[in-house]
Amino acid sequence: MDRETIQYAAKKYGTPTYIFDLDILKRRVEYIKESIGKNIGICFAMKANPFIIKTLSALTERLEVCSPGEFSVCVKSGIPMEKLVISGVYKNDDDTQMMLRDYPDIGTYTAESVSQWEILKKYSEEYGRKINVLLRLTSGNQFGMTKDEIIEILRENNEFASIVGIQYFSGTQKTSLKRLTREAEKINEFLSELKSQCNFVPKELEYGPGLPVSYFREDKKFNEKEFLCEFKNILASLNFDGKLTLELGRFITASCGVYLTKAVDIKSNRGQTYCITDGGMNHISYYGQSMAMKIPYMETIPDRSGENEHITICGALCTVNDILVKQYPVNEIQKGDVFVFKNAGAYCMTEGISLFLTRALPRILTYSQKTGFSVIREQTPTDFLNTSII
Repeated sequence: MDRETIQYAAKKYGTPTYIFDLDILKRRVEYIKESIGKNIGICFAMKANPFIIKTLSALTERLEVCSPGEFSVCVKSGIPMEKLVISGVYKNDDDTQMMLRDYPDIGTYTAESVSQWEILKKYSEEYGRKINVLLRLTSGNQFGMTKDEIIEILRENNEFASIVGIQYFSGTQKTSLKRLTREAEKINEFLSELKSQCNFVPKELEYGPGLPVSYFREDKKFNEKEFLCEFKNILASLNFDGKLTLELGRFITASCGVYLTKAVDIKSNRGQTYCITDGGMNHISYYGQSMAMKIPYMETIPDRSGENEHITICGALCTVNDILVKQYPVNEIQKGDVFVFKNAGAYCMTEGISLFLTRALPRILTYSQKTGFSVIREQTPTDFLNTSII
Protein backbone atom coordinates (compact mmCIF):
# COMPACT_ATOMS: atom_id res chain seq x y z
CA MET A 1 0.00 0.00 0.00
CA ASP A 2 1.20 3.47 -0.78
CA ARG A 3 0.66 6.49 1.42
CA GLU A 4 -2.43 7.63 -0.49
CA THR A 5 -4.10 4.23 -0.07
CA ILE A 6 -3.49 4.24 3.67
CA GLN A 7 -4.80 7.80 3.91
CA TYR A 8 -7.93 6.79 2.01
CA ALA A 9 -8.51 3.85 4.40
CA ALA A 10 -8.07 6.04 7.46
CA LYS A 11 -10.64 8.51 6.13
CA LYS A 12 -13.17 5.93 4.93
CA TYR A 13 -12.97 3.37 7.73
CA GLY A 14 -11.68 5.43 10.64
CA THR A 15 -9.35 4.49 13.47
CA PRO A 16 -8.15 2.48 15.32
CA THR A 17 -7.68 0.02 12.45
CA TYR A 18 -5.32 -2.70 11.27
CA ILE A 19 -4.74 -3.23 7.56
CA PHE A 20 -3.11 -6.37 6.16
CA ASP A 21 -1.82 -6.05 2.60
CA LEU A 22 -2.32 -9.40 0.88
CA ASP A 23 -0.18 -8.39 -2.11
CA ILE A 24 2.80 -7.78 0.19
CA LEU A 25 2.04 -11.07 1.93
CA LYS A 26 2.09 -13.06 -1.32
CA ARG A 27 5.32 -11.42 -2.47
CA ARG A 28 6.87 -12.15 0.91
CA VAL A 29 6.10 -15.88 0.74
CA GLU A 30 7.44 -16.05 -2.82
CA TYR A 31 10.62 -14.26 -1.73
CA ILE A 32 11.16 -16.64 1.19
CA LYS A 33 10.68 -19.70 -1.02
CA GLU A 34 13.08 -18.35 -3.64
CA SER A 35 15.65 -17.61 -0.92
CA ILE A 36 15.60 -20.91 0.97
CA GLY A 37 14.77 -23.27 -1.90
CA LYS A 38 11.40 -24.32 -3.26
CA ASN A 39 12.00 -27.93 -2.19
CA ILE A 40 11.60 -26.83 1.44
CA GLY A 41 8.05 -26.61 2.77
CA ILE A 42 6.64 -23.79 4.88
CA CYS A 43 4.33 -24.23 7.85
CA PHE A 44 2.66 -20.99 8.96
CA ALA A 45 2.28 -20.60 12.72
CA MET A 46 -1.22 -19.12 12.69
CA LYS A 47 -0.83 -17.58 16.15
CA ALA A 48 1.20 -14.87 14.39
CA ASN A 49 -1.90 -13.68 12.53
CA PRO A 50 -5.16 -15.68 12.47
CA PHE A 51 -6.93 -13.11 10.26
CA ILE A 52 -5.12 -14.00 7.01
CA ILE A 53 -5.02 -17.79 7.12
CA LYS A 54 -7.27 -18.16 4.07
CA THR A 55 -4.64 -16.47 1.94
CA LEU A 56 -1.74 -18.27 3.61
CA SER A 57 -3.42 -21.65 3.33
CA ALA A 58 -3.07 -21.34 -0.44
CA LEU A 59 0.55 -20.12 -0.19
CA THR A 60 2.02 -22.56 2.34
CA GLU A 61 2.09 -26.32 2.85
CA ARG A 62 0.78 -26.32 6.42
CA LEU A 63 -0.81 -24.26 9.18
CA GLU A 64 0.21 -24.84 12.78
CA VAL A 65 -2.73 -24.86 15.22
CA CYS A 66 -1.96 -24.49 18.93
CA SER A 67 -5.36 -24.28 20.62
CA PRO A 68 -9.01 -25.31 20.28
CA GLY A 69 -9.82 -21.69 19.46
CA GLU A 70 -7.35 -21.63 16.59
CA PHE A 71 -8.77 -24.92 15.35
CA SER A 72 -12.26 -23.41 15.40
CA VAL A 73 -11.00 -20.45 13.35
CA CYS A 74 -9.67 -22.90 10.75
CA VAL A 75 -12.99 -24.78 10.62
CA LYS A 76 -15.00 -21.56 10.22
CA SER A 77 -12.57 -20.34 7.57
CA GLY A 78 -12.91 -23.53 5.54
CA ILE A 79 -9.23 -24.45 5.74
CA PRO A 80 -8.58 -27.98 4.38
CA MET A 81 -8.03 -30.26 7.36
CA GLU A 82 -5.12 -32.05 5.69
CA LYS A 83 -3.12 -28.81 5.86
CA LEU A 84 -3.30 -28.59 9.66
CA VAL A 85 -0.64 -29.51 12.20
CA ILE A 86 -2.36 -29.85 15.59
CA SER A 87 0.32 -28.65 17.95
CA GLY A 88 0.46 -26.91 21.33
CA VAL A 89 1.87 -27.56 24.79
CA TYR A 90 -1.60 -28.41 26.16
CA LYS A 91 -3.89 -30.93 24.48
CA ASN A 92 -6.71 -32.22 26.64
CA ASP A 93 -8.74 -35.39 26.23
CA ASP A 94 -11.98 -33.75 25.14
CA ASP A 95 -10.49 -31.62 22.36
CA THR A 96 -8.30 -34.41 21.02
CA GLN A 97 -11.20 -36.83 21.11
CA MET A 98 -13.41 -34.36 19.21
CA MET A 99 -10.80 -33.81 16.50
CA LEU A 100 -10.10 -37.50 15.97
CA ARG A 101 -13.79 -38.37 16.01
CA ASP A 102 -15.16 -35.56 13.84
CA TYR A 103 -12.24 -34.56 11.60
CA PRO A 104 -10.54 -37.68 10.22
CA ASP A 105 -8.73 -35.71 7.50
CA ILE A 106 -6.48 -33.72 9.86
CA GLY A 107 -2.99 -33.92 8.40
CA THR A 108 -0.62 -34.12 11.36
CA TYR A 109 -0.52 -34.09 15.15
CA THR A 110 2.41 -33.31 17.41
CA ALA A 111 3.22 -34.95 20.73
CA GLU A 112 4.94 -32.63 23.18
CA SER A 113 4.89 -35.01 26.11
CA VAL A 114 4.49 -38.67 26.90
CA SER A 115 0.93 -37.99 28.13
CA GLN A 116 0.05 -36.30 24.82
CA TRP A 117 1.37 -39.36 23.01
CA GLU A 118 -0.83 -41.57 25.17
CA ILE A 119 -3.90 -39.44 24.41
CA LEU A 120 -3.22 -39.62 20.66
CA LYS A 121 -2.78 -43.39 20.84
CA LYS A 122 -5.94 -43.81 22.90
CA TYR A 123 -8.33 -41.96 20.61
CA SER A 124 -6.77 -42.94 17.30
CA GLU A 125 -7.30 -46.58 18.34
CA GLU A 126 -10.79 -45.91 19.71
CA TYR A 127 -12.00 -44.36 16.45
CA GLY A 128 -9.83 -46.39 14.13
CA ARG A 129 -8.09 -43.30 12.75
CA LYS A 130 -4.65 -43.64 11.24
CA ILE A 131 -2.82 -40.42 12.05
CA ASN A 132 0.61 -38.95 11.44
CA VAL A 133 2.52 -37.78 14.49
CA LEU A 134 5.59 -35.57 14.94
CA LEU A 135 7.46 -35.94 18.23
CA ARG A 136 8.70 -32.60 19.52
CA LEU A 137 12.25 -32.43 20.85
CA THR A 138 12.68 -29.95 23.70
CA SER A 139 15.20 -27.14 23.51
CA GLY A 140 15.38 -26.98 27.30
CA ASN A 141 12.09 -25.32 28.23
CA GLN A 142 8.47 -26.38 28.86
CA PHE A 143 7.97 -27.41 25.25
CA GLY A 144 8.66 -30.86 23.87
CA MET A 145 10.26 -34.01 25.26
CA THR A 146 13.75 -35.15 26.09
CA LYS A 147 15.62 -37.30 23.61
CA ASP A 148 15.37 -40.28 25.97
CA GLU A 149 11.57 -39.96 26.12
CA ILE A 150 11.42 -39.75 22.34
CA ILE A 151 13.64 -42.81 21.93
CA GLU A 152 11.45 -44.74 24.37
CA ILE A 153 8.32 -43.87 22.38
CA LEU A 154 9.99 -44.83 19.11
CA ARG A 155 10.61 -48.33 20.44
CA GLU A 156 6.86 -48.87 20.57
CA ASN A 157 4.71 -50.12 17.72
CA ASN A 158 1.26 -48.68 17.17
CA GLU A 159 -1.18 -49.59 14.45
CA PHE A 160 -2.90 -46.21 14.26
CA ALA A 161 -0.58 -43.45 15.54
CA SER A 162 2.27 -43.46 13.05
CA ILE A 163 5.37 -41.46 14.01
CA VAL A 164 6.52 -39.81 10.79
CA GLY A 165 9.08 -37.35 12.09
CA ILE A 166 10.49 -34.84 14.53
CA GLN A 167 9.55 -31.27 15.38
CA TYR A 168 12.11 -28.83 16.81
CA PHE A 169 11.74 -25.16 17.73
CA SER A 170 14.07 -23.26 20.02
CA GLY A 171 13.06 -19.60 20.10
CA THR A 172 12.53 -16.53 17.98
CA GLN A 173 14.25 -13.40 16.66
CA LYS A 174 17.60 -15.16 16.11
CA THR A 175 20.08 -12.87 14.41
CA SER A 176 23.07 -15.12 15.03
CA LEU A 177 24.05 -17.41 12.17
CA LYS A 178 26.46 -19.13 14.56
CA ARG A 179 23.55 -20.05 16.81
CA LEU A 180 21.59 -21.42 13.85
CA THR A 181 24.67 -23.41 12.81
CA ARG A 182 24.91 -24.92 16.29
CA GLU A 183 21.23 -25.85 16.13
CA ALA A 184 21.78 -27.66 12.82
CA GLU A 185 24.65 -29.56 14.41
CA LYS A 186 22.43 -30.47 17.37
CA ILE A 187 19.71 -31.72 15.03
CA ASN A 188 22.24 -33.80 13.09
CA GLU A 189 23.53 -35.33 16.32
CA PHE A 190 20.00 -36.17 17.43
CA LEU A 191 19.10 -37.76 14.09
CA SER A 192 22.21 -39.92 14.32
CA GLU A 193 21.21 -41.06 17.82
CA LEU A 194 17.74 -42.00 16.61
CA LYS A 195 19.18 -44.12 13.84
CA SER A 196 21.77 -45.85 16.03
CA GLN A 197 19.61 -46.45 19.11
CA CYS A 198 16.23 -47.37 17.61
CA ASN A 199 16.86 -47.63 13.87
CA PHE A 200 14.49 -44.72 13.21
CA VAL A 201 14.99 -42.46 10.21
CA PRO A 202 12.31 -39.73 10.19
CA LYS A 203 10.43 -39.05 6.99
CA GLU A 204 9.71 -35.49 8.10
CA LEU A 205 11.53 -32.77 10.01
CA GLU A 206 9.63 -29.64 11.02
CA TYR A 207 12.06 -26.98 12.17
CA GLY A 208 11.23 -23.57 13.61
CA PRO A 209 14.37 -21.46 13.11
CA GLY A 210 12.94 -18.23 14.57
CA LEU A 211 14.22 -15.95 11.82
CA PRO A 212 14.47 -12.27 12.81
CA VAL A 213 12.25 -9.30 11.97
CA SER A 214 13.21 -5.67 12.55
CA TYR A 215 10.56 -3.56 14.26
CA PHE A 216 12.45 -0.54 15.52
CA ARG A 217 14.54 2.19 13.95
CA GLU A 218 17.29 1.60 16.48
CA ASP A 219 17.57 -2.12 15.73
CA LYS A 220 20.92 -3.26 14.41
CA LYS A 221 20.61 -3.42 10.66
CA PHE A 222 21.49 -6.57 8.82
CA ASN A 223 21.28 -7.62 5.20
CA GLU A 224 18.34 -10.02 5.05
CA LYS A 225 19.24 -11.30 1.60
CA GLU A 226 22.76 -12.25 2.72
CA PHE A 227 21.37 -13.68 5.98
CA LEU A 228 18.98 -15.97 4.10
CA CYS A 229 21.75 -17.05 1.73
CA GLU A 230 23.85 -18.18 4.69
CA PHE A 231 20.82 -19.77 6.33
CA LYS A 232 20.18 -21.76 3.17
CA ASN A 233 23.71 -23.17 3.49
CA ILE A 234 22.98 -24.10 7.10
CA LEU A 235 19.87 -25.99 6.02
CA ALA A 236 21.95 -27.79 3.40
CA SER A 237 24.23 -29.03 6.19
CA LEU A 238 21.42 -31.06 7.76
CA ASN A 239 21.96 -34.79 7.32
CA PHE A 240 18.36 -35.29 6.37
CA ASP A 241 16.89 -36.56 3.10
CA GLY A 242 13.20 -36.48 4.00
CA LYS A 243 10.59 -33.73 3.88
CA LEU A 244 11.97 -30.58 5.52
CA THR A 245 9.40 -27.99 6.60
CA LEU A 246 10.18 -24.65 8.22
CA GLU A 247 7.71 -23.36 10.77
CA LEU A 248 7.54 -19.58 10.35
CA GLY A 249 5.16 -16.93 11.62
CA ARG A 250 6.51 -13.48 12.36
CA PHE A 251 9.03 -13.73 9.50
CA ILE A 252 6.21 -14.19 6.99
CA THR A 253 3.58 -11.72 8.11
CA ALA A 254 5.19 -8.81 9.99
CA SER A 255 5.77 -6.66 6.92
CA CYS A 256 2.20 -6.98 5.57
CA GLY A 257 0.47 -5.07 8.37
CA VAL A 258 -0.01 -1.48 9.52
CA TYR A 259 -1.86 -0.13 12.55
CA LEU A 260 -3.64 3.21 12.35
CA THR A 261 -4.52 5.29 15.39
CA LYS A 262 -5.58 8.93 15.57
CA ALA A 263 -4.44 11.84 17.73
CA VAL A 264 -7.45 12.86 19.84
CA ASP A 265 -5.86 15.16 22.43
CA ILE A 266 -2.60 17.06 22.86
CA LYS A 267 -1.34 18.49 26.12
CA SER A 268 1.87 19.65 27.79
CA ASN A 269 2.78 18.59 31.32
CA ARG A 270 6.01 19.77 32.93
CA GLY A 271 7.58 20.59 29.61
CA GLN A 272 6.68 17.30 27.92
CA THR A 273 4.15 17.19 25.10
CA TYR A 274 1.75 14.25 25.28
CA CYS A 275 -0.40 13.11 22.37
CA ILE A 276 -3.36 10.92 23.33
CA THR A 277 -4.63 8.51 20.67
CA ASP A 278 -7.81 6.49 20.22
CA GLY A 279 -5.73 3.29 20.33
CA GLY A 280 -3.16 2.07 22.79
CA MET A 281 -1.32 -0.90 24.24
CA ASN A 282 -4.62 -2.80 24.36
CA HIS A 283 -4.47 -2.85 20.55
CA ILE A 284 -0.80 -3.04 19.62
CA SER A 285 2.17 -4.73 21.22
CA TYR A 286 5.47 -4.96 19.39
CA TYR A 287 7.90 -7.83 19.93
CA GLY A 288 9.39 -8.22 23.38
CA GLN A 289 6.94 -5.88 25.15
CA SER A 290 9.20 -3.04 23.96
CA MET A 291 6.51 -0.40 23.52
CA ALA A 292 7.91 3.06 24.29
CA MET A 293 11.45 1.75 24.71
CA LYS A 294 12.31 2.29 21.04
CA ILE A 295 10.85 4.17 18.08
CA PRO A 296 9.18 1.76 15.64
CA TYR A 297 9.03 2.18 11.91
CA MET A 298 6.15 4.64 11.60
CA GLU A 299 4.93 7.82 9.94
CA THR A 300 2.14 10.37 10.25
CA ILE A 301 -0.72 11.35 7.95
CA PRO A 302 -0.44 14.15 6.98
CA ASP A 303 3.34 14.15 6.99
CA ARG A 304 4.59 15.85 10.18
CA SER A 305 8.18 14.70 9.92
CA GLY A 306 10.64 17.06 11.52
CA GLU A 307 12.58 17.80 14.68
CA ASN A 308 10.70 20.81 15.99
CA GLU A 309 9.46 18.88 19.00
CA HIS A 310 9.62 15.42 20.52
CA ILE A 311 6.31 14.07 21.73
CA THR A 312 5.23 11.11 23.83
CA ILE A 313 2.43 9.14 22.14
CA CYS A 314 -0.01 7.55 24.59
CA GLY A 315 -3.07 5.36 24.23
CA ALA A 316 -6.56 5.74 25.66
CA LEU A 317 -6.13 3.53 28.73
CA CYS A 318 -6.13 4.85 32.28
CA THR A 319 -2.65 3.60 33.17
CA VAL A 320 0.78 5.25 33.03
CA ASN A 321 1.97 2.14 31.18
CA ASP A 322 -0.03 2.99 28.06
CA ILE A 323 2.82 4.69 26.22
CA LEU A 324 3.33 3.74 22.59
CA VAL A 325 6.36 5.90 21.74
CA LYS A 326 8.57 8.27 23.71
CA GLN A 327 10.35 11.26 22.20
CA TYR A 328 8.91 10.87 18.71
CA PRO A 329 10.25 13.66 16.46
CA VAL A 330 7.50 15.65 14.72
CA ASN A 331 6.67 19.07 13.38
CA GLU A 332 3.47 20.52 14.90
CA ILE A 333 1.32 17.43 15.47
CA GLN A 334 -2.41 18.21 15.42
CA LYS A 335 -5.63 16.56 16.55
CA GLY A 336 -6.95 14.27 13.86
CA ASP A 337 -3.50 13.33 12.57
CA VAL A 338 -3.06 9.59 12.05
CA PHE A 339 -0.08 7.59 13.26
CA VAL A 340 0.82 4.69 10.97
CA PHE A 341 2.70 1.93 12.79
CA LYS A 342 4.46 -0.33 10.27
CA ASN A 343 5.60 -3.98 10.41
CA ALA A 344 2.49 -4.69 12.49
CA GLY A 345 1.37 -7.82 10.66
CA ALA A 346 2.44 -10.37 13.28
CA TYR A 347 1.27 -10.73 16.88
CA CYS A 348 0.76 -6.97 17.36
CA MET A 349 -3.02 -7.18 17.09
CA THR A 350 -3.43 -10.13 19.46
CA GLU A 351 -0.76 -9.58 22.15
CA GLY A 352 -2.29 -6.41 23.54
CA ILE A 353 -4.22 -6.43 26.84
CA SER A 354 -7.45 -6.35 24.86
CA LEU A 355 -9.99 -6.38 27.70
CA PHE A 356 -8.42 -3.74 29.95
CA LEU A 357 -10.77 -0.75 30.40
CA THR A 358 -13.41 -2.57 28.33
CA ARG A 359 -12.58 -0.62 25.19
CA ALA A 360 -13.53 -1.87 21.73
CA LEU A 361 -11.22 -4.07 19.67
CA PRO A 362 -9.83 -2.38 16.56
CA ARG A 363 -11.23 -2.80 13.08
CA ILE A 364 -9.42 -5.32 10.84
CA LEU A 365 -9.12 -4.77 7.07
CA THR A 366 -7.38 -6.64 4.28
CA TYR A 367 -6.27 -5.01 1.06
CA SER A 368 -5.13 -6.01 -2.41
CA GLN A 369 -4.91 -4.00 -5.60
CA LYS A 370 -7.27 -6.43 -7.33
CA THR A 371 -10.10 -6.51 -4.77
CA GLY A 372 -9.51 -3.34 -2.76
CA PHE A 373 -10.40 -3.25 0.93
CA SER A 374 -12.36 -5.93 2.78
CA VAL A 375 -13.65 -5.58 6.33
CA ILE A 376 -12.62 -8.71 8.25
CA ARG A 377 -13.83 -7.39 11.58
CA GLU A 378 -15.58 -4.18 12.55
CA GLN A 379 -14.65 -2.43 15.77
CA THR A 380 -15.92 -4.87 18.36
CA PRO A 381 -17.20 -3.91 21.84
CA THR A 382 -15.81 -5.91 24.77
CA ASP A 383 -18.36 -5.03 27.45
CA PHE A 384 -20.13 -8.36 26.98
CA LEU A 385 -16.87 -10.13 27.85
CA ASN A 386 -16.36 -8.05 30.98
CA THR A 387 -19.91 -8.30 32.33
CA SER A 388 -20.50 -10.32 35.47
CA ILE A 389 -23.53 -12.60 35.50
CA ILE A 390 -25.68 -11.78 38.53
